[in-house]
Amino acid sequence: MEARTVSARPAGAAAPDHREPAPARGSARPDVALLPKAHLHLHFTGSMRHSTLVELAALRGVHLPDALVEDWPPRLHATDERGWFRFQRLYDIARSVLQTPDDLRRLLRETAEDEAAEGSGWLEIQVDPSGYAAKFGGLTPTVELVLDAAREASEATGVGIGLVVAANRTRHPLDAKTLARLAVRYAGKGVVGFGLSNDERRGRAYDFEGAFRIAKRGGLLSDPHGGELLGPGSVRECLETLDADRIGHGVRAVEDPRLLERIVDRGVTLEVCPASNVGLGVAATASDVPVRRLFEAGASIALGADDPLLFGSRLARQYDLARTDHGFSDAELAELARQSIRASAAPGDLRGRLLAGVDAWLDG
Repeated sequence: MEARTVSARPAGAAAPDHREPAPARGSARPDVALLPKAHLHLHFTGSMRHSTLVELAALRGVHLPDALVEDWPPRLHATDERGWFRFQRLYDIARSVLQTPDDLRRLLRETAEDEAAEGSGWLEIQVDPSGYAAKFGGLTPTVELVLDAAREASEATGVGIGLVVAANRTRHPLDAKTLARLAVRYAGKGVVGFGLSNDERRGRAYDFEGAFRIAKRGGLLSDPHGGELLGPGSVRECLETLDADRIGHGVRAVEDPRLLERIVDRGVTLEVCPASNVGLGVAATASDVPVRRLFEAGASIALGADDPLLFGSRLARQYDLARTDHGFSDAELAELARQSIRASAAPGDLRGRLLAGVDAWLDG
């Protein structure tokens, strides 16, 4: 895999003051949907359009609860076990409507179309093939189907797509090793990283060190979730035990200044998902998500939408929240976009075009 460059300010150093004076009344700021960016935190099932969910459910005879129909997007609060169970149940129901190869192809094509409309030129979509293996002939055929669908979607939309194969922390670590070996087989053929998702409270990162060692030796990015439902200790395990290149969420690192300094020093990117953090009860409001604090500490940040199907917003909305709720200037928004691109596994030529596009967006 091509080496990645990550820019980081020295730990404890103040962020450059890119803030701009408020625009004059009536003047328009540039549209964040036109800002070139990379999307590094998006889950496969959760990327589905709500309209597609409703259509496929009717076609397949799957009953959807009110939370996925009349009351969509659902009201979620997953900081307790009962809330997480409800979140996971809704996710599993959504997954159940995807029953044919054409369903998966449609999902990825529509997701890529939505990414293009949001300004995303590179997408890394995360999937646990175990959730689909029974329907599609096993783990290997499932990965190959998703990779083939991603290639088709990329050709149709111009959005580059890489796959992050994710293990489930609620399953046995041996299952994760199986997935890591499978992921390594497709390194350089569309798979770019190895992740770890689901409820942090039910599986320590420490237990999955063997799987991540296999993935890293095979040239894949280490991209586990941590520091969402649990505190800085969960982030530290991802950083130290799993040798993370990026950390899904990671927002709780602000509770430990020394840990945050290490994240900055090592150039590890945090995939921050503001709408998701509010939706799951990690933060009371978008303003409470520590985007500004992380940015000013020098952390590399890649904003992500996580699961638009359940949280009701896609990538551009996360940049809007940085602008409206955290006071990010256009120059700072451009830097967020650059950080997402630099932290990605996008090919060098595509990365260069996206970075040039960021400059052009900023220059107007």
